[in-house]
Amino acid sequence: MEERGRAEASREELERLIDGGTPYKFAVASQVPMPPTRNPRSAIHAKSPITEEVGEEDVGMEEVSVAIDRQQPPWLNGVELLEDAKWNKHVLPTGCEGIDILLGGGLREGQLTEIVGPSSSGKTQVCLCSALGVADLNLGVVLFLDTCNSFSSHRIAHMVNSQSDTLVKEGKEGRLKRIMSSILCHSVFDIFELMDVLHQLECKLKHQVKSSGNRIRLLIVDSISSLITPILGGKNSQGRLMMITTGILLKKIANEYNLSVLVTNHMVGGEGGSLKPALGESWKNIPHVRLVLSRDQGSNICNVSILKHTIIASGRAAKFVIDN
Repeated sequence: MEERGRAEASREELERLIDGGTPYKFAVASQVPMPPTRNPRSAIHAKSPITEEVGEEDVGMEEVSVAIDRQQPPWLNGVELLEDAKWNKHVLPTGCEGIDILLGGGLREGQLTEIVGPSSSGKTQVCLCSALGVADLNLGVVLFLDTCNSFSSHRIAHMVNSQSDTLVKEGKEGRLKRIMSSILCHSVFDIFELMDVLHQLECKLKHQVKSSGNRIRLLIVDSISSLITPILGGKNSQGRLMMITTGILLKKIANEYNLSVLVTNHMVGGEGGSLKPALGESWKNIPHVRLVLSRDQGSNICNVSILKHTIIASGRAAKFVIDN
């Protein structure tokens, strides 16, 4: 009961953050009617939206086809995909010069980018810098899903105040207020809350005006591994399926609504004492881009290398400096 109450409170808070306190309500996963099940929070046994739309009785193939077309995005040919990439899939700066140069400008919209690294390697710092970069340039709204209390408004304020006044015409106080008003932070502490939030977000994005300056451009999940790791292995046989479902939903949101998704992942011990990304082989095929961060002890210089990319060769590396 406490978890359900917390989930309801989280939904109300997210609605207020994203929608500016308007009475608009979201259709979330837990509100979808479900048949009796031992685990009511599982969406696996939920009724298909297509089944709900066409009804339980037999219907003609034409009606089924129309319902499917409304639920699925249209097929695109090569020319249409090229035009979509040219006009809708822009690049968002991370605020870290080395990463932006390495990636050809930054985080590409329509893609899921994963940052992997051990503790204190700079993963959260890159997330905060990316949020700051998008908000500071008035590119749109940033939604920061905080899974381990890593978000710090004080760190963002410090980064803003440490920049030279010659870079901006407005005062520091006004600039900081403008930046922070474009960054929405929401705490998420389990995979069910994350799925709930993502379904709310998808519903919101369907009604989002493309030309609006308040359009959500960047979604950050720091860290996604802290939500997924507890459901893997043991007696939870559906953990792997939930992990893949979450990854596919993140990619779907990124592609269909032209925003960039940035997630962080930790490292675990591999063979011979070496480190490898957590979440296993099934997850490694989910992100479009995987970056590995490392940092020398006692140094503020970080190393970043490409583990996977859609158009850039793996193994390319760069360095950048983080503010302690």
